[in-house]
Amino acid sequence: MEISTVSTDYPADILIVDDTLANIQVLSGMLKQQGFKVRPVLDGKTALKAAENQAPDLILLDITMPDMNGYDVCTQLKQNPRLSEIPVIFISALTEPLDKVKAFSVGGVDYITKPFQLEEVRARVENHLRLAGLQNKIKEYNMYLEEKVIEQVSEISDSQLATILALAKLAEYRDEDTGRHIERIQYFSKLLVTRMADMPIYKNQITPIYIDNIMHASPLHDIGKVAIPDQILLKPGKLTTEEFEVMKTHTVIGFELLQAIKDRYTKNSFINVGIEISRSHHEKWDGTGYPDKLKGADIPLAARILAVTDVYDALRSKRPYKVGFDHAASCKIILEGRGTHFDPDVIEAFIDLQDAFEMIYAELI
Repeated sequence: MEISTVSTDYPADILIVDDTLANIQVLSGMLKQQGFKVRPVLDGKTALKAAENQAPDLILLDITMPDMNGYDVCTQLKQNPRLSEIPVIFISALTEPLDKVKAFSVGGVDYITKPFQLEEVRARVENHLRLAGLQNKIKEYNMYLEEKVIEQVSEISDSQLATILALAKLAEYRDEDTGRHIERIQYFSKLLVTRMADMPIYKNQITPIYIDNIMHASPLHDIGKVAIPDQILLKPGKLTTEEFEVMKTHTVIGFELLQAIKDRYTKNSFINVGIEISRSHHEKWDGTGYPDKLKGADIPLAARILAVTDVYDALRSKRPYKVGFDHAASCKIILEGRGTHFDPDVIEAFIDLQDAFEMIYAELI
């Protein structure tokens, strides 16, 4: 993208503000002769209205005027976001240094003393128009760069999410009965956390970023199962005590896998949520879960949400050791676990969303 300093698409629009008609006529004639569009006004209030109706490219502004002086006009211009970037050149008979200092302090870019020389006015007008044009082009270029950076970051983020999703699917690749478990968990989790965002207790914790993190991190909950032997993971019957102890290690294995990623990408909040989910989604509200026997609010919120979504989906799904339950039976079992297995707040949100859970499962079976 090239940067040019002067636009040639249209003549620059210059607003001249002076209560002396002779000055207005001289300046207007000279600037029109140079090809500029000129709008002359005789007082400050009219100048502000004219600028509001159509923002000029530059303003030539007298200081000593009745009702509203040039300092006040410039101050109001600079307070208006639409007009604040317009360059203002003061033209005044006031010659004291303090007058010039005040002109610059209220936002003027230049100061020309009357009686003025037409060539000086022309040169300063052209210089400030060129400078303003360059500044606008720089802003446009910076916006262009920001858009490109956002696009590239988005591409990187999307590719990372796709890679992580592929890794998560490895944990279920050997099990043909899980169907679209990962996709369902994502939708279930987003539903619950979005509903819980309306609860006053979570208004400062559940942000839009947190919601996105839970949705994208939820597929990582069982990533540790990649290390569980087939004879245990796919066993068509009840696991022995020893086999169940091996199965439970998938939480710690997943935690360790993701912790290694976090050590390299320390500011990745998405991975932090994945770590909480992978280690703690089998913890129970009453402290009887695993691997750490956490209790109540000591269990990370993301893991408490995943506990409900994972159990609902597991109840509905056909597994090597059981047939799937219908929606009503699955909901009954989950509600019975309120305050023992599950966080009561998550269950409250689940109650409101039961119909949505059933629809999502039916669509993604």
